[in-house]
Amino acid sequence: MAESGVNKGRRRFLVGATAVVGAVGAVGVAIPFLGSWQPSAKARAAGAPVEVDVSKLEPGQQMTVEWRGKPVWLARRDEAAIERIKELDPSRLRDPDSDAPQQPDYVDPVLRSIKPEYLVLIGICTHLGCVPSYRPEPGAADLGGDWPGGYFCPCHGSRFDLAGRVFTGVPAPLNLLVPPYRYDTDTTIVIGEDQEAS
Repeated sequence: MAESGVNKGRRRFLVGATAVVGAVGAVGVAIPFLGSWQPSAKARAAGAPVEVDVSKLEPGQQMTVEWRGKPVWLARRDEAAIERIKELDPSRLRDPDSDAPQQPDYVDPVLRSIKPEYLVLIGICTHLGCVPSYRPEPGAADLGGDWPGGYFCPCHGSRFDLAGRVFTGVPAPLNLLVPPYRYDTDTTIVIGEDQEAS
């Protein structure tokens, strides 16, 4: 049977256009579908892990992310800050060896971190739940000349060192909480998942 009067160029165009429209439609359906695999905001608030890239964090800087509806601080400490933590007189601290269960077992009890350089803390005072200020510079006049750097809670005067350990003589009863976390890469931290035992 002969196809008289059929424009083959038009047919190819229509078939090609239909294929393009179908492909765009498939991508349009796939994007929300693949996006649904990501945890929702509600799931993240309920405790889904949070992945954080700390590669651009300079020594002395701190960034804040949210996990389970709470602020989580990620601070990068330089060598001088690490030495001040190690040399701090233990009698000035309420729990210098982190005996209270305010951190996972796999973190160093003095530096309270997996890697000395990066500190991960929940940014809520253990007294009444205020948010302390980041005061990393040692010798701040308003905090006393012997201030080694750390965190100061303006609500009731609680003080913590740069490892989140609470000083004596302040209202806060415990060190700042270290959440469960692990390293996915050298500079990617996953908050909310425990470090595997090595």
